[in-house]
Amino acid sequence: MNATVTPVDQHKVTLTIEVPAKDVTKGIQQAVKRIAGQVNIPGFRKGKAPRRILEMNFGKEAILEEAFETIAGRAYQEALVANEIVPVSEPEIERVTFEEGKDLVFKATLTKRPEVTLGDYKGLEAEKQEAKVTDEQIQEQLDNIRNQQAKMVVADKDAKLQKDDFAVIDFAGSIDGKPFDGGEGKSYPLQIGSGSFIPGFEDQLIGHAAGDDVEVKVTFPEDYFVKELANKEAVFKTHIHDIKRKELPELNDEFAKEASSYETIEELKADLRKQMEEDATRRAIDAYNAELIETAVKNATVEIPEVMVEDRVEQMIQEMAMNLESRGLKLEDYLKFSNKTMDGLKEEYHANAAENVRADLVLEAVAKAENIEVTPEDMNIEIYTMAQQFGADPKEVMNIIVKEGRVAMLRNSVARKKAARLIIEQAKGAESQEK
Repeated sequence: MNATVTPVDQHKVTLTIEVPAKDVTKGIQQAVKRIAGQVNIPGFRKGKAPRRILEMNFGKEAILEEAFETIAGRAYQEALVANEIVPVSEPEIERVTFEEGKDLVFKATLTKRPEVTLGDYKGLEAEKQEAKVTDEQIQEQLDNIRNQQAKMVVADKDAKLQKDDFAVIDFAGSIDGKPFDGGEGKSYPLQIGSGSFIPGFEDQLIGHAAGDDVEVKVTFPEDYFVKELANKEAVFKTHIHDIKRKELPELNDEFAKEASSYETIEELKADLRKQMEEDATRRAIDAYNAELIETAVKNATVEIPEVMVEDRVEQMIQEMAMNLESRGLKLEDYLKFSNKTMDGLKEEYHANAAENVRADLVLEAVAKAENIEVTPEDMNIEIYTMAQQFGADPKEVMNIIVKEGRVAMLRNSVARKKAARLIIEQAKGAESQEK
């Protein structure tokens, strides 16, 4: 096999690959044997049908096509290794000559992995945030717990609806005097100020009492997800059954017993402070580490092929779809309800995807420059961590990774993490970080 490399542009190259005639002949013989072993020909044992019989049944072109896929595929991989090219796109194949008894010549045009020129990644500096928790933050957390423990009670007869109240309502909407689908509800609990209804709807209920009938006039937004209703004026005949308000428990020892495993409110506050300080410390460390990595990435020089960004966008959308499916939703429904298109979603993810690709390339370059090795123990730890995250058996996770051909991807991921750890550990004034 002989291969020459011709640059097409900054990222694309064309490999012109030549395979000797003897290897072509050998490849055709292997294709004949492989096809014979896969089909049943009357009068012949499986795998024993001669080539002329196979050509009569399937045509000479089918055999040559099978041979080309095998010969060209093997030669292409050898050419990549010989020229130290890592592809980031599928090759466009152009056959130049392919005849039995002659050399095979074909061209493969592909986008190659870009070169990274590393800048400073050792001895970096980053701002260390203060992990501080204030009394106001403790009180805010207590108020959140109070809201979770609150009871809904019917307000006094003279009560008027105000923000944060719940109005139990019947409503029937119409446009130009005609009802429309989805415009009616019975005994619906609507929180005033939640913004869950059409803009302006909730505001028109404020100041009314239980038993009141209110005619609410609104205009559907221009970007409303039901196109037939967008920008239309509607009237909702609304009846208020009840007004309900949250009754918050008092902050005392009884509340602490009800809301936690502690006996006193002071014990609960102390535990909240401890948890919040631990969270603040972790966030400060994460922010410090992230700034160091971001600096190392900014210091490097690399031009990213658009195909790598597009692939990462597709990956992010697939992950989003899987996340939605785990909650019983579909990506198509999400796009419909959020009034987005697939092209718009891809555009939304583009910048973030480009940053992710750039960071991965730089970290992999650091791993290579530092001769970072990924040991079997490293791989086992990563698989065990993944298994814990998904609540799965580590062996099952490993089986899936092997089955889907993702071992190399996992190894690269571990190498990037070790490179990131090196950057953090060799920063100026680096302290012991949480693993």
